[in-house]
Amino acid sequence: MHYVTRLPHARRNTYMQNNEGGAVQTIARFEIVYRQFLDKEGRVVADLPAFARDPKALLPVYRAMVQTRVFDTKAIALQRTGRLGTYPPCIGQEAIGAGVASAMQPDDVLFPTYREQPAQFWRGVKPLEILLYWGGDERGSDFAGPRRDFPICVPVATQAPHAVGVALAMKLKGEPRAAVCMIGDGGTSKGDFYEAANLAGVMRLPVLFVVTNNQWAISVPRRAQSAAETLAQKAIAAGFPGEQVDGNDVIAVVDAVQRALERARASGGATLIEALTYRLGDHTTVDDAKRYREDAEVSQHWESEPIARLRKYLTAAGVWSKEDEERLLADCTAEITAAVDQYLAMAPQPPAAIFDYLYATLPAELAEQRRHAMEGTNSDG
Repeated sequence: MHYVTRLPHARRNTYMQNNEGGAVQTIARFEIVYRQFLDKEGRVVADLPAFARDPKALLPVYRAMVQTRVFDTKAIALQRTGRLGTYPPCIGQEAIGAGVASAMQPDDVLFPTYREQPAQFWRGVKPLEILLYWGGDERGSDFAGPRRDFPICVPVATQAPHAVGVALAMKLKGEPRAAVCMIGDGGTSKGDFYEAANLAGVMRLPVLFVVTNNQWAISVPRRAQSAAETLAQKAIAAGFPGEQVDGNDVIAVVDAVQRALERARASGGATLIEALTYRLGDHTTVDDAKRYREDAEVSQHWESEPIARLRKYLTAAGVWSKEDEERLLADCTAEITAAVDQYLAMAPQPPAAIFDYLYATLPAELAEQRRHAMEGTNSDG
């Protein structure tokens, strides 16, 4: 593991003279640490945490990562052929979502962005539900599994205040649970994030902010988003710990999240984890990343991608083989193909559905609009 001191930490009682005159006192120092257990070749570079000492224990999270990669490939193909709406692939970021979710407890609450498919799958959201959502069908947000998890959040950073609000409710009820807010690097530049982090620090709330730093906020590179040396240090101003992890190393992700959630449940307050990775695909299927970044840059980062890294480690440990990989790919392909078939066979919702998900009881004027919409549908049929 690597430790990098970024900013000042311990109070001192000594004074020194500055160039302009007057006494200067160093009142605090802070540091941001970076953690990694597997390098890009899948080699162990630090003592493994307890949960990872048996390589077989990592097989479920590896399966979750591969499942997401297969799903992404199919969803992109559906969008390209006009059978799915705009879709945001998470190729290259699978270790973060799978690692975060595998470290959570069932009664924790997840606040996802629009690129957290591996976390949602692990938490029990069905591939069919994700397809429905990106197909424009609100039934995709009615999760059969994690009923308390929040739906996909497309507005940038607005899930952060929601997470803090839920964490406050958990604290007031004395519940040993935590809220987990996933957010992108660009989202940390939004006021929603800063205000949420500030309140989380002041009230010592059981919330974890996981920042997926994939180096790009659509077409804006990380260097143009923030002058902060790290995004993890944004936690310091809010009064709680921040750290970096190798986001392509699922062991590092799980380790950091476990520690942060244990701290949250023990009334220790909030934590921010900056997971460093790279967005290997386009921002969404309506984006063309070739317009703003070089192919050579992307190719370089493919060498560090998380699935191949973990596969190398599992293979070297003797718990994974070519036959295992082929069997897993076949199983995941069959599972996703079945979900796609079910999605394509579902009848679309009627126009009235746009009203039915807005209110428990429709206001009179919207009820009238709904009636007209249904009359138009019936007259066409």
